[in-house]
Amino acid sequence: MQIHSLTKSNSSRKRVGRGGKRGKTSGKGMKGQNARTGNSKRPEVRDFIKKFPKLRGQGKNGNRARDIITYHFPINLSTLEKHFENGDIVSPKILVQKGIVDHNAKAQIPSIKILGTGDISKKLTISNCLASKTAIDKIEKAGGSVK
Repeated sequence: MQIHSLTKSNSSRKRVGRGGKRGKTSGKGMKGQNARTGNSKRPEVRDFIKKFPKLRGQGKNGNRARDIITYHFPINLSTLEKHFENGDIVSPKILVQKGIVDHNAKAQIPSIKILGTGDISKKLTISNCLASKTAIDKIEKAGGSVK
């Protein structure tokens, strides 16, 4: 038997970190409040919310009612010129059927706004759509109407 072949029995390693796969301090750094068990500091976000009156009283995740935003799907007159014939009626439902407007099956039919980009020579009747002033002028010059 030689010294290098001796093994120490019942050896216990020093317990450090306690959990995690990051060795020694388990990613908790060195000493301090954040390294201790049961550490949970008060979130700083609340302090910021109290400082700014505009953000007060909106709760943890903000006001969810703001998620309901009325978005108007823009369509140019040049698009209407391509896809419709003289005397046709243009409405959000018809635009969805023709595939001009992307429509999610679960959502309601989107609101449409017609913009004045491009020219129109066909007499179209536009209903249930918003339209810009230039678009209304060009449609009425071509003999159409906006309801």
